[in-house]
Amino acid sequence: MSDTIKQAVMERLSKVKGPDLEGDIVSLGLVSDVFVSDGRVAFSITVPADRAKELEPLRQAAEKVVREVEGVETAMVALTAERAAGSSTGQGAPARPAPSKAQMGNVPPPMAARAKAAEEQPAQKPGVPGVKRIIAVASGKGGVGKSTTTANLALGFQANGLKVGVLDADIYGPSIPRLFKVSGRPEPVSGRILKPLEGYGVKVMSMGFMVEEETPMIWRGPMVISALTQMLREVAWGELDVLVVDMPPGTGDAQLTMAQQVPLAGSVIVSTPQDLALIDARKGLNMFRRVDVPVLGIVENMSYFLCPDCGGRHDIFGHGGARAEAEKLGVPFLGEVPLNMQIRETSDAGTPVVVSDPEGAHAKVYRDIAAKAIAEADRYEASSRQAPAIVYE
Repeated sequence: MSDTIKQAVMERLSKVKGPDLEGDIVSLGLVSDVFVSDGRVAFSITVPADRAKELEPLRQAAEKVVREVEGVETAMVALTAERAAGSSTGQGAPARPAPSKAQMGNVPPPMAARAKAAEEQPAQKPGVPGVKRIIAVASGKGGVGKSTTTANLALGFQANGLKVGVLDADIYGPSIPRLFKVSGRPEPVSGRILKPLEGYGVKVMSMGFMVEEETPMIWRGPMVISALTQMLREVAWGELDVLVVDMPPGTGDAQLTMAQQVPLAGSVIVSTPQDLALIDARKGLNMFRRVDVPVLGIVENMSYFLCPDCGGRHDIFGHGGARAEAEKLGVPFLGEVPLNMQIRETSDAGTPVVVSDPEGAHAKVYRDIAAKAIAEADRYEASSRQAPAIVYE
């Protein structure tokens, strides 16, 4: 069925004229990354970077013809562009000089263009209407409990009296829907604006709402960037004190997109205590520093294990490594989260420990981490607002 819809989509797109009304967007090779799942279609159209706004009607025309295909319920169409290194940002701000070889360090040649693009950020990044702060939760590698930390941290913010939303930016492994026990499809509010779903009073948006849980996301970078941008900016978030973003592990397109396009209030780095995890956490931390995003602190997850039978403490992954790393790098240490069956079981059940046992010791740990993270974000915001000193010479 998906192959049939995909073929029909390509046939309809072949009727859409290319830029300057020459040829069609299919024969010109402008259509890429067509993704079909359960009546939902997503793809990108490659256009020159400096003509993206001008060619918005082209995107709208492509979206319209795809929506008319039988079996298609929703369509996500994005304009993407490959910008040459050192070119203009296309937003009226001059591009920054390309980083030197010393600044680039040992960046593999295929990654050099991406690293240069990270340096070409506009001076002013437009915020998200109604959202006061955006905080990214990241890790240098997978398997450290980042998404569980994100969910409980968001609920910790809420328990501390804040209005909270969560954006699941982990395109390839969206787990926030299960953690918040929410399912369904976001409904359109007006035009392309979607209404987020809600779990435990927290507004939630995730690619997991768009595709089936078992469906693999075989997307290239441009489509990931487009999907993230749409889930962030084309959602009716309402008034939020903080939007928590669950980032995919590593230091790739999603992280650079958020850092380049969104005024992040800061990032929280999640790591386990052992040396191998800390090496990767350090990379993630340095990436945010490179793109001028404040690091609010490090959380040591799976910090220790208390045996429920004998009461003995076991440092399964070592202990204190994240705290020592935070001190070494000069960033705050936000707290230790133990390796505990209750945290694992409640997360798997979609009832995170902060809501299932709000008065318990583990919920208190997450509330304390949330309080420290907000305090750091406020401190950075206050320092950025300080008036410049007047110097008389």
